[in-house]
Amino acid sequence: MRYTLEEVVNHLKSQGFVFQGSEIYGGLANSWDFGPLGVELERNLKNLWWQHFIIKSKYNVGLDSTILMNNNVWKASGHLGNFADPLLDCRKCKTRMRADKLIEDNYPDLNCGGWSNEQLKSFIDEKNLLCPNCGAHDFTDIRQFELMFKTNQGVLEDEKSIVYLRPETAQGIFVNFKNVQRSLRKKLPFGIGQIGKSFRNEITPGNFIFRTREFEQMELEFFYHPDDQTDWFEYWVKEVTKFLNLINLNPKNYLFRNHEASELAHYAKRTIDVEYKFPFGTGELWGVADRGDFDLRQHSRMSKQDLSYLNQETNEKILPHVIEPSVGVGRLMLAILYDAYHVEKIGDNDSRIVLKLSPLLAPYQLAVIPLSKQLNEAAYQLYEKLLNQFQCTYDETGNIGKRYRRQDAIGTPFCVTFDFESLEDQKVTVRNRDTMVQERIDIANLEDYFRALLK
Repeated sequence: MRYTLEEVVNHLKSQGFVFQGSEIYGGLANSWDFGPLGVELERNLKNLWWQHFIIKSKYNVGLDSTILMNNNVWKASGHLGNFADPLLDCRKCKTRMRADKLIEDNYPDLNCGGWSNEQLKSFIDEKNLLCPNCGAHDFTDIRQFELMFKTNQGVLEDEKSIVYLRPETAQGIFVNFKNVQRSLRKKLPFGIGQIGKSFRNEITPGNFIFRTREFEQMELEFFYHPDDQTDWFEYWVKEVTKFLNLINLNPKNYLFRNHEASELAHYAKRTIDVEYKFPFGTGELWGVADRGDFDLRQHSRMSKQDLSYLNQETNEKILPHVIEPSVGVGRLMLAILYDAYHVEKIGDNDSRIVLKLSPLLAPYQLAVIPLSKQLNEAAYQLYEKLLNQFQCTYDETGNIGKRYRRQDAIGTPFCVTFDFESLEDQKVTVRNRDTMVQERIDIANLEDYFRALLK
């Protein structure tokens, strides 16, 4: 069964995963704060990505570049002047919207990403599309809207002090290509990955944390010799698939879609998107793009620095080509949480909400539960012992049934109940979140038991 976005969002807010940004002041449109449980899920997800794509890869290394960069970076990359959305206004109610979004909301199976302003306006007029706010068909001409956030650096606010918040993390990698390659003496092929904040002044952000103006990306730029016969594009598509399997995302809920030529970004030769079936429609989750040598060539030209790769053995100089797997943290978290959310009937008159999160991602892997407050001292000692190896929480409030439901609702895979018998037989009851099956386990074997289950 699929659930509404409102159901899932209300649950996540009530359980401390996500809060409205600046809520006590009425909020700020499209800003969200990750609460205590959300930040643990986010941290686990980022750590897992880093382990999979950086630490455990024989090819890749990490980087952390700055948010503010020299404006020439954005001129070279094509963002200044080209990074814009088609905007139009309703003359009747003054609502501002993206022209392509208006079309796609009315025709979900139509992709108009590569259309010109004239094509967009012509389609809107031919189909007599209406303003979603007031129902009128009275639109202005379409104009391009700059998506980069502009600010000033230093004490003077003039043209010379203008800088931009980065709209993607990738350019920080490209401008550091030579530094990384030279300092670590890396040979092709190799990749550079980073996790960091990006900013886009979206016209129509929305759908909870799917599209926000401030967001975090996990990006890898993989550099290889253009004559290399290995199909690196397919290699990284497979690595993305492995990661999606690792986090237990249901394959029935996402698909892979090749971009048509008209959709391709100005830098891309080929792109495949992983698209997830969200309750509001299918949306891009993860992109794998063949960027060719566009970025290194552009930065070489603009900076007048030689960013080519020198093969020491053959003395050959080339500009490497690049494959880029790129994913937004918020979008991936939304897919994970939506996938995990279940409402299950128990018997004739009861039900439970359960988040079936992977143990690798769940905010807590274990919950230690004393059956009675009289057992707190012994139960807490067990909690502290388990805390050395696992992400744990200690839950002592309410009856045992309510505590089980509470842990189900936040995705804790296992509950460890310390009861009065535990004092005698040195065993605890371990309850499985998904099956609700309970079994008695020796306390002495507990760490080995969970290591086997959670590896």
